[in-house]
Amino acid sequence: MFLFLVVALAVVVAAVTLAVVGGGDGTGPLPEAAPERLHDPLPPDRPVDRADIDRLRFPLAARGYRMADVDDALNRLAAELAERDARIADLEAALAGARAAAASAPAQQPPQEDQQ
Repeated sequence: MFLFLVVALAVVVAAVTLAVVGGGDGTGPLPEAAPERLHDPLPPDRPVDRADIDRLRFPLAARGYRMADVDDALNRLAAELAERDARIADLEAALAGARAAAASAPAQQPPQEDQQ
């Protein structure tokens, strides 16, 4: 009886192995699964806003998230943040210059009428 169970177990293991490797139906090994891609990437035609970031979901990979998708999104966000920081710095410099010019200009006084 024990020998029968060992043989039956060996047959089941061999059948499962052949099914996984693809030796039984002539089609070869299992086909490669297509990798999941980012379904809703960041919009390329306009600046990223808060709603775009809230909708951003990365597909799962074997060990977490697909590194290329995450790197692309982070690079895009870093570039836009750098551009916004530069624009803010330019605007703050222009505002400081305008304030300095306004402070150094003499106060305009209304023209005085000749008193006779």
